[in-house]
Amino acid sequence: MNRKIVASCFALLLTSIVPASAQVVIDLSVITCKQLLESDTERQSLISSWMSGYFSATKNLNELDIRYVKRNAKVVGNYCKTHKTDTVMNAMQKNWR
Repeated sequence: MNRKIVASCFALLLTSIVPASAQVVIDLSVITCKQLLESDTERQSLISSWMSGYFSATKNLNELDIRYVKRNAKVVGNYCKTHKTDTVMNAMQKNWR
């Protein structure tokens, strides 16, 4: 009888183990242009989207113009290529429209 209880408890324990998902936090006030340029396309797109929302909120804009998001990402990317030690936040503040 004890073996059945132990086996049941072990089976229950195994089914309740869930793999932990990794949580990644990006501090955009310290990430450099070099780090941004070395990031994969998905992360660059995510950062660009976040920054678009951030700067739109600072200007009380409620609409998202995709043309400006693409333009700003391109301009900031070009700026970062020549200013690799600058922070992404600085690059965006200097170039965001």
